[in-house]
Amino acid sequence: MRIAMVASECEPYAKTGGLADVVDALSRALGQLGHEVDVYLPRYRGIEVPAPAESLELTVPMGTGPVAVTLRSGRGRGYRLRLVDHPPSFDRPDYYVVEPGAGPDYPDNGWRFTLLGRAALEAMRVENRVADVLHGHDWEAAPAILGLVHRYAADPAFAKVATVLTCHNLAYHGWVPRHEVAAQLDLPDDVGKADGVDLLREGLIAADLATTVSPTFAREALVTDVGAGVDDVLRAGAEIGRYLGIINGLDNELWNPATDPDIVARYSASDLGGKSYCRADLCAEIGLDDGGPVMAMVSRLDPQKGFDILAAAAPRLIDDGARICVLGTGDKRLVGTLQRLAEANPKRLAVVDRFDRGLARRMYAGADLFLMPSRFEPCGQSQMIAMRYGTPPIVRFTGGLVDTVADADEEPTIGTGFGFGPADPAALVGAARRAIAAFSDRTRWREIQRRAMATNFSWAGPANDYVAAYRSLADR
Repeated sequence: MRIAMVASECEPYAKTGGLADVVDALSRALGQLGHEVDVYLPRYRGIEVPAPAESLELTVPMGTGPVAVTLRSGRGRGYRLRLVDHPPSFDRPDYYVVEPGAGPDYPDNGWRFTLLGRAALEAMRVENRVADVLHGHDWEAAPAILGLVHRYAADPAFAKVATVLTCHNLAYHGWVPRHEVAAQLDLPDDVGKADGVDLLREGLIAADLATTVSPTFAREALVTDVGAGVDDVLRAGAEIGRYLGIINGLDNELWNPATDPDIVARYSASDLGGKSYCRADLCAEIGLDDGGPVMAMVSRLDPQKGFDILAAAAPRLIDDGARICVLGTGDKRLVGTLQRLAEANPKRLAVVDRFDRGLARRMYAGADLFLMPSRFEPCGQSQMIAMRYGTPPIVRFTGGLVDTVADADEEPTIGTGFGFGPADPAALVGAARRAIAAFSDRTRWREIQRRAMATNFSWAGPANDYVAAYRSLADR
């Protein structure tokens, strides 16, 4: 099949979180199965076009009139990368917000990502290479699906295109007020509500299939307090077979402690000796002493990720002997709270307020335990990466964390980490204390590490699940 991916991020070209990893890895996995995949991505500031580079000049119809863009194409890693080059829209300091790390959103985000989606559709029309499946990711891709339904439906070339919208994070919707809908989105007046258009909601309504990135989160999102205002749409889709959850995979070649060039010593499940060198190297790099179990957290600094839970629990964890290191950017209030704790405990808590790929890998490899106290987690890849690196995770049992981590105390023969239920500091402390107790038993700890490293999160299974879904839509 011919598959067109539309997304706002794709590793290694543009990334703020796990969305980028998924778009890249899924596209490569589909390519390896023999399908033809194009990934449409904005050409943000600093993105270089991979060789061999080609260009296509397009005139894209928009609500404000035709817009000239250049579509720059190159070979990605197993797919064709198609960069929508329009400097006024995408050559900016941040992908989404006026002030990086703080906001607010660019006021023309609806227009910018409509341009992305319309450029993808126009390229298919001009080249006479219409996709069998248009697969969008999060609200930024919803305009592509809405444009297909409302502006390209009359073109017979698009009559059999199946549409899929995957929700990686229901917390972000893409809101455009009614007085800007005609200009920004170029959609009919009956799309949305009286006060405006929620792009995520309307994209889910318009798509042939809605998906989330784990089976457990797919069920959780049907409930009002998790569904973030689109639970009714998801329930309606579930009733007619238009909604499902497919767990994300992990790129086992990209994330491999036996070959990782960013860590000081390589190791494997059969020979864990190098991990102790990685631990010592990490502690030296970020200024921690190594007198207790090292717990790492690598994530976007956002309340969703439970950083406030960690901040409240940290004094007790430090009293229990833990060393804690945090890497990430985002909510300035959360950063400030953690930094003040670090100033009071300089050898036991380290906060690195930046995005650093290399240090992230050294944390996965050098830590003893990995922290994910998420309030909700559609899937999560950090727990998979941590397990791959022999770093058992401590997770809140929600969403994809339920589907990927087994508690070593509740399931001693298959356990790969430690979990807790309530989203509160005491529950995190309780799980961490169980993990510290296991860490002190070296024989048991090695068994947990090896089970975690042996867990197969390959993308082959999820990619085949998506192909089955695509074919089901084509048959309809």
